Amino acid sequence: MKKTVLAMTMAASVLTMAACSDQKAADEEIIATTKVGTITKEDLYEEMKDAVGLPVMENLLLQQVLETEYKVSDKEWKDEVKSQKEALGDNFEMYLQQQGVSEKFFEKNVKSQMIQKKMIESLKVSEEDVAKGVERAKTELHARHIVVKDEDTAKEVLAKVKEGGDFADLAKEYSTEPVAEQTGGDLGWFGPGKMVQEFEDAAYSLKKGEISEPVKTSFGYHIIELLDTRKAETEKTEEEINTEIEDGLKRVQFEEKLQELIKAADVDIKVDEFKKALDSYLPATADKEDKEKK
Repeated sequence: MKKTVLAMTMAASVLTMAACSDQKAADEEIIATTKVGTITKEDLYEEMKDAVGLPVMENLLLQQVLETEYKVSDKEWKDEVKSQKEALGDNFEMYLQQQGVSEKFFEKNVKSQMIQKKMIESLKVSEEDVAKGVERAKTELHARHIVVKDEDTAKEVLAKVKEGGDFADLAKEYSTEPVAEQTGGDLGWFGPGKMVQEFEDAAYSLKKGEISEPVKTSFGYHIIELLDTRKAETEKTEEEINTEIEDGLKRVQFEEKLQELIKAADVDIKVDEFKKALDSYLPATADKEDKEKK
Protein backbone atom coordinates (compact mmCIF):
# COMPACT_ATOMS: atom_id res chain seq x y z
CA MET A 1 0.00 0.00 0.00
CA LYS A 2 2.66 2.53 0.96
CA LYS A 3 4.95 3.59 -1.78
CA THR A 4 7.29 6.53 -2.10
CA VAL A 5 6.97 8.84 -5.06
CA LEU A 6 8.37 7.28 -8.15
CA ALA A 7 12.01 8.27 -8.74
CA MET A 8 12.19 7.41 -12.43
CA THR A 9 15.12 8.71 -14.39
CA MET A 10 13.93 6.37 -17.16
CA ALA A 11 17.31 6.43 -18.85
CA ALA A 12 17.58 5.27 -22.44
CA SER A 13 18.56 1.65 -22.67
CA VAL A 14 22.19 0.71 -23.01
CA LEU A 15 21.02 -2.70 -24.15
CA THR A 16 19.29 -1.60 -27.37
CA MET A 17 20.85 -3.21 -30.43
CA ALA A 18 20.21 -2.29 -34.06
CA ALA A 19 17.80 -4.58 -35.91
CA CYS A 20 19.37 -7.06 -38.28
CA SER A 21 17.89 -9.42 -40.86
CA ASP A 22 20.24 -12.13 -39.68
CA GLN A 23 19.97 -11.91 -35.87
CA LYS A 24 22.40 -14.74 -35.25
CA ALA A 25 25.03 -13.05 -37.37
CA ALA A 26 24.41 -9.79 -35.56
CA ASP A 27 24.77 -11.45 -32.16
CA GLU A 28 28.04 -13.05 -33.24
CA GLU A 29 29.44 -9.82 -34.65
CA ILE A 30 32.83 -9.18 -33.09
CA ILE A 31 33.04 -5.79 -31.40
CA ALA A 32 36.46 -6.18 -29.77
CA THR A 33 39.52 -8.37 -30.14
CA THR A 34 42.40 -9.13 -27.82
CA LYS A 35 45.42 -11.42 -27.91
CA VAL A 36 43.50 -13.85 -25.72
CA GLY A 37 40.09 -13.81 -27.38
CA THR A 38 37.22 -11.81 -28.85
CA ILE A 39 34.05 -10.15 -27.56
CA THR A 40 30.81 -10.34 -29.54
CA LYS A 41 27.59 -8.38 -29.28
CA GLU A 42 26.02 -11.41 -27.59
CA ASP A 43 28.82 -11.47 -25.00
CA LEU A 44 28.20 -7.81 -24.29
CA TYR A 45 24.43 -8.27 -24.08
CA GLU A 46 24.71 -11.19 -21.65
CA GLU A 47 27.16 -9.32 -19.43
CA MET A 48 25.08 -6.16 -19.37
CA LYS A 49 21.87 -8.13 -18.86
CA ASP A 50 23.33 -9.68 -15.72
CA ALA A 51 24.83 -6.40 -14.46
CA VAL A 52 22.14 -3.77 -15.18
CA GLY A 53 19.45 -5.59 -17.14
CA LEU A 54 16.53 -5.39 -14.69
CA PRO A 55 16.58 -1.61 -14.02
CA VAL A 56 17.21 -0.89 -17.70
CA MET A 57 14.29 -3.10 -18.74
CA GLU A 58 12.13 -1.34 -16.15
CA ASN A 59 13.12 2.06 -17.54
CA LEU A 60 12.54 1.01 -21.15
CA LEU A 61 9.07 -0.32 -20.39
CA LEU A 62 8.08 2.75 -18.38
CA GLN A 63 9.33 5.01 -21.16
CA GLN A 64 7.19 3.21 -23.76
CA VAL A 65 4.14 3.10 -21.49
CA LEU A 66 4.24 6.84 -20.75
CA GLU A 67 4.96 7.81 -24.35
CA THR A 68 1.60 6.33 -25.37
CA GLU A 69 -0.12 9.26 -23.63
CA TYR A 70 2.47 11.98 -23.06
CA LYS A 71 4.09 13.17 -26.27
CA VAL A 72 7.27 15.21 -26.66
CA SER A 73 7.91 16.64 -30.14
CA ASP A 74 11.38 16.56 -31.68
CA LYS A 75 11.47 20.37 -31.54
CA GLU A 76 10.57 20.43 -27.82
CA TRP A 77 13.20 17.80 -27.14
CA LYS A 78 15.99 19.51 -29.13
CA ASP A 79 15.18 22.88 -27.55
CA GLU A 80 15.36 21.42 -24.05
CA VAL A 81 18.61 19.57 -24.80
CA LYS A 82 20.09 22.85 -26.08
CA SER A 83 18.85 24.70 -23.00
CA GLN A 84 20.35 22.19 -20.58
CA LYS A 85 23.66 22.10 -22.43
CA GLU A 86 23.83 25.91 -22.41
CA ALA A 87 23.08 25.93 -18.69
CA LEU A 88 26.04 23.60 -18.09
CA GLY A 89 28.21 25.64 -20.45
CA ASP A 90 31.90 24.81 -20.31
CA ASN A 91 31.19 22.25 -17.60
CA PHE A 92 29.17 19.99 -19.93
CA GLU A 93 32.00 17.56 -20.73
CA MET A 94 32.98 17.40 -17.06
CA TYR A 95 29.33 16.72 -16.16
CA LEU A 96 29.20 13.77 -18.58
CA GLN A 97 32.40 12.35 -17.08
CA GLN A 98 31.11 12.75 -13.52
CA GLN A 99 27.84 11.02 -14.42
CA GLY A 100 29.60 8.34 -16.44
CA VAL A 101 27.35 8.81 -19.47
CA SER A 102 27.74 9.71 -23.14
CA GLU A 103 26.31 12.80 -24.80
CA LYS A 104 23.78 10.63 -26.65
CA PHE A 105 22.69 9.05 -23.39
CA PHE A 106 22.33 12.52 -21.83
CA GLU A 107 20.10 13.68 -24.69
CA LYS A 108 17.83 10.63 -24.47
CA ASN A 109 17.54 11.08 -20.74
CA VAL A 110 16.38 14.68 -21.27
CA LYS A 111 13.44 13.34 -23.26
CA SER A 112 12.62 10.90 -20.47
CA GLN A 113 12.60 13.76 -17.98
CA MET A 114 10.28 15.79 -20.22
CA ILE A 115 7.80 12.92 -20.55
CA GLN A 116 7.67 12.45 -16.81
CA LYS A 117 7.27 16.20 -16.30
CA LYS A 118 4.31 16.27 -18.69
CA MET A 119 2.65 13.50 -16.73
CA ILE A 120 3.17 15.33 -13.43
CA GLU A 121 1.84 18.59 -14.89
CA SER A 122 -1.31 16.79 -16.08
CA LEU A 123 -2.24 15.84 -12.50
CA LYS A 124 -4.79 18.13 -10.87
CA VAL A 125 -6.14 18.23 -7.33
CA SER A 126 -9.09 20.32 -6.16
CA GLU A 127 -8.96 22.98 -3.46
CA GLU A 128 -11.63 20.99 -1.62
CA ASP A 129 -9.46 17.87 -1.53
CA VAL A 130 -6.46 19.88 -0.34
CA ALA A 131 -8.54 21.51 2.41
CA LYS A 132 -9.81 18.10 3.49
CA GLY A 133 -6.24 16.82 3.51
CA VAL A 134 -5.05 19.73 5.63
CA GLU A 135 -7.74 18.98 8.19
CA ARG A 136 -6.84 15.31 8.17
CA ALA A 137 -3.16 16.22 8.52
CA LYS A 138 -3.91 17.15 12.13
CA THR A 139 -4.53 13.45 12.89
CA GLU A 140 -2.47 10.34 12.15
CA LEU A 141 -3.97 6.87 11.94
CA HIS A 142 -2.66 3.44 12.90
CA ALA A 143 -4.51 0.82 10.87
CA ARG A 144 -4.20 -2.66 9.46
CA HIS A 145 -5.89 -4.24 6.48
CA ILE A 146 -6.52 -7.41 4.54
CA VAL A 147 -6.58 -6.99 0.76
CA VAL A 148 -8.04 -9.65 -1.55
CA LYS A 149 -8.75 -9.78 -5.27
CA ASP A 150 -12.56 -9.97 -5.28
CA GLU A 151 -15.57 -8.80 -3.31
CA ASP A 152 -16.85 -12.30 -2.49
CA THR A 153 -13.57 -13.21 -0.81
CA ALA A 154 -13.60 -9.87 1.02
CA LYS A 155 -17.07 -10.61 2.40
CA GLU A 156 -15.93 -14.08 3.45
CA VAL A 157 -12.94 -12.64 5.31
CA LEU A 158 -15.05 -9.91 6.92
CA ALA A 159 -17.49 -12.52 8.20
CA LYS A 160 -14.60 -14.46 9.80
CA VAL A 161 -13.29 -11.27 11.43
CA LYS A 162 -16.74 -10.49 12.85
CA GLU A 163 -17.00 -14.05 14.15
CA GLY A 164 -13.88 -13.44 16.24
CA GLY A 165 -11.17 -14.61 13.85
CA ASP A 166 -7.70 -13.26 14.50
CA PHE A 167 -7.19 -10.32 12.11
CA ALA A 168 -3.43 -10.80 11.71
CA ASP A 169 -3.76 -14.52 11.05
CA LEU A 170 -6.47 -13.90 8.46
CA ALA A 171 -4.27 -11.28 6.80
CA LYS A 172 -1.43 -13.80 6.54
CA GLU A 173 -3.81 -16.40 5.11
CA TYR A 174 -5.82 -14.32 2.66
CA SER A 175 -4.05 -11.04 1.86
CA THR A 176 -2.54 -10.68 -1.61
CA GLU A 177 -0.05 -8.20 -0.18
CA PRO A 178 3.24 -10.14 0.15
CA VAL A 179 4.43 -8.28 3.28
CA ALA A 180 1.29 -9.37 5.14
CA GLU A 181 3.12 -12.61 5.89
CA GLN A 182 5.39 -10.62 8.20
CA THR A 183 3.15 -7.71 9.22
CA GLY A 184 -0.25 -9.34 9.59
CA GLY A 185 -1.56 -6.44 7.53
CA ASP A 186 -0.30 -3.76 9.94
CA LEU A 187 0.32 -0.51 8.05
CA GLY A 188 1.81 1.43 10.96
CA TRP A 189 1.09 5.14 11.37
CA PHE A 190 0.19 7.26 8.36
CA GLY A 191 -1.40 10.54 7.42
CA PRO A 192 -3.16 11.89 4.33
CA GLY A 193 -1.61 11.40 0.92
CA LYS A 194 0.10 8.14 1.87
CA MET A 195 -2.61 5.76 0.68
CA VAL A 196 -4.82 5.59 -2.40
CA GLN A 197 -7.78 7.94 -2.03
CA GLU A 198 -10.52 5.34 -1.53
CA PHE A 199 -8.51 3.67 1.22
CA GLU A 200 -7.72 6.96 2.93
CA ASP A 201 -11.34 8.11 2.84
CA ALA A 202 -12.53 4.84 4.39
CA ALA A 203 -9.81 4.78 7.06
CA TYR A 204 -10.47 8.35 8.18
CA SER A 205 -14.20 7.67 8.43
CA LEU A 206 -13.65 4.90 11.00
CA LYS A 207 -13.66 5.19 14.78
CA LYS A 208 -10.98 3.54 16.90
CA GLY A 209 -11.52 -0.23 16.97
CA GLU A 210 -14.01 -0.13 14.07
CA ILE A 211 -13.73 -2.39 11.02
CA SER A 212 -14.79 -1.29 7.55
CA GLU A 213 -16.98 -2.96 4.98
CA PRO A 214 -15.03 -4.07 1.87
CA VAL A 215 -13.34 -1.06 0.26
CA LYS A 216 -12.49 -1.29 -3.43
CA THR A 217 -9.26 0.27 -4.74
CA SER A 218 -6.89 -0.45 -7.63
CA PHE A 219 -5.19 -3.00 -5.31
CA GLY A 220 -8.35 -5.05 -4.75
CA TYR A 221 -10.86 -5.18 -1.89
CA HIS A 222 -9.75 -4.14 1.60
CA ILE A 223 -10.99 -4.89 5.08
CA ILE A 224 -9.63 -2.07 7.26
CA GLU A 225 -9.38 -1.95 11.04
CA LEU A 226 -8.55 1.36 12.71
CA LEU A 227 -6.31 0.51 15.65
CA ASP A 228 -5.60 3.98 17.05
CA THR A 229 -5.35 7.70 16.33
CA ARG A 230 -3.00 10.40 17.54
CA LYS A 231 -2.47 14.11 17.09
CA ALA A 232 0.07 14.81 14.37
CA GLU A 233 2.99 16.83 15.66
CA THR A 234 4.58 19.23 13.21
CA GLU A 235 6.57 22.44 13.13
CA LYS A 236 5.56 23.13 9.54
CA THR A 237 3.71 26.28 8.54
CA GLU A 238 0.21 26.09 7.08
CA GLU A 239 1.65 26.89 3.64
CA GLU A 240 4.12 24.02 3.93
CA ILE A 241 1.34 21.66 5.01
CA ASN A 242 -0.80 22.76 2.05
CA THR A 243 2.08 22.06 -0.35
CA GLU A 244 2.79 18.70 1.27
CA ILE A 245 -0.87 17.65 1.03
CA GLU A 246 -1.09 18.71 -2.62
CA ASP A 247 2.12 16.82 -3.44
CA GLY A 248 0.83 13.75 -1.62
CA LEU A 249 -2.45 13.78 -3.54
CA LYS A 250 -0.56 14.14 -6.81
CA ARG A 251 1.75 11.29 -5.84
CA VAL A 252 -1.23 9.00 -5.35
CA GLN A 253 -2.68 10.13 -8.70
CA PHE A 254 0.71 9.55 -10.34
CA GLU A 255 0.90 5.98 -9.10
CA GLU A 256 -2.70 5.21 -10.03
CA LYS A 257 -2.27 6.68 -13.52
CA LEU A 258 0.95 4.75 -14.05
CA GLN A 259 -0.77 1.51 -13.00
CA GLU A 260 -3.59 2.27 -15.42
CA LEU A 261 -1.18 2.82 -18.31
CA ILE A 262 0.87 -0.29 -17.52
CA LYS A 263 -2.26 -2.46 -17.40
CA ALA A 264 -3.57 -0.95 -20.66
CA ALA A 265 -0.21 -1.67 -22.34
CA ASP A 266 -0.65 -5.43 -21.63
CA VAL A 267 3.07 -5.91 -21.01
CA ASP A 268 4.33 -9.42 -21.72
CA ILE A 269 7.99 -9.86 -20.77
CA LYS A 270 9.56 -12.82 -22.56
CA VAL A 271 12.84 -13.13 -20.63
CA ASP A 272 12.57 -14.83 -17.23
CA GLU A 273 15.18 -12.61 -15.59
CA PHE A 274 13.07 -9.53 -16.35
CA LYS A 275 9.62 -10.89 -15.43
CA LYS A 276 9.44 -8.78 -12.28
CA ALA A 277 10.64 -5.53 -13.87
CA LEU A 278 7.35 -3.72 -13.18
CA ASP A 279 6.28 -5.49 -9.98
CA SER A 280 6.95 -2.47 -7.78
CA TYR A 281 4.51 -0.38 -9.81
CA LEU A 282 1.59 -2.81 -9.72
CA PRO A 283 -0.50 -4.19 -6.84
CA ALA A 284 0.04 -7.86 -6.07
CA THR A 285 -2.98 -9.89 -7.15
CA ALA A 286 -3.79 -13.55 -7.33
CA ASP A 287 -4.34 -13.21 -11.09
CA LYS A 288 -0.85 -11.84 -11.49
CA GLU A 289 0.66 -14.59 -9.36
CA ASP A 290 -1.20 -17.24 -11.36
CA LYS A 291 0.06 -15.73 -14.61
CA GLU A 292 3.66 -15.85 -13.39
CA LYS A 293 3.34 -19.53 -12.50
CA LYS A 294 2.26 -20.51 -16.02
